[in-house]
Amino acid sequence: MKIISWNVNGLKSILNKGFLEFVREFHPDVLCLQETRSPKEMPPVDLPGYKQYWNHAKKPGYSGTAIFTLKDPLQWINGIGMAKHDGEGRVITVEFRDFFLVNVYVPNAKRGLERLPYRTRDWDVDFLKYLKKIEERKPVIFGGDLNVAHKEIDLARPEGNEQNHGFTKEERAGFDNLIKAGFIDTFREFEKDRGHYTWWSRMGNCRQRNIGWRIDYFLVSASLRPRLKNASILKDVSGSDHCPVSLEII
Repeated sequence: MKIISWNVNGLKSILNKGFLEFVREFHPDVLCLQETRSPKEMPPVDLPGYKQYWNHAKKPGYSGTAIFTLKDPLQWINGIGMAKHDGEGRVITVEFRDFFLVNVYVPNAKRGLERLPYRTRDWDVDFLKYLKKIEERKPVIFGGDLNVAHKEIDLARPEGNEQNHGFTKEERAGFDNLIKAGFIDTFREFEKDRGHYTWWSRMGNCRQRNIGWRIDYFLVSASLRPRLKNASILKDVSGSDHCPVSLEII
């Protein structure tokens, strides 16, 4: 099974930048999108064969997630069951026969760190509890834009970004807690070197110069480690300030 995750930075925008051609070329079994920003009345995306599941934010043009899947899930769930988090359309879970797949768009702490307390004290704590709760039933795969570079190796200029949003000690500690809870950063199972990023600022030709951050991930329950076939970053796919990430399991 091939699963792809992509923060598209606005679905309407990406539809005009080769999105449908991308899906046809890579043909994922499941595609997870973040930051769709789609209104509820938006017509379905024309991808024959894919079932579509959407979680829209209450605020128009903000946040939002979607899952497109060739394989019918047993069920799908929007949110994590907590009203204080679930109005922003940040989580969709689909249940397959032998695992849960969670698509997540983690809140940004914001440039002035005004949302850091909510992100780290509330969201990170409650989202991890949700993952561990469903993991009691079957293994979990979760992926998306986690809005944090975990280690210094995960961004081009760590020394200049300490305590900037996306690289604060609090956000990185939240990722540490995911690892301590038994989840595996799948990309690092296959690639140990630096220089691999999933987001680049639109300023200063950062993408062309590869001055970026790795903030998009797939993590899995430890029990799924033997099933990992590949995890990769599709850095040459354009259309958003993020590129897609891919996970293959057997």
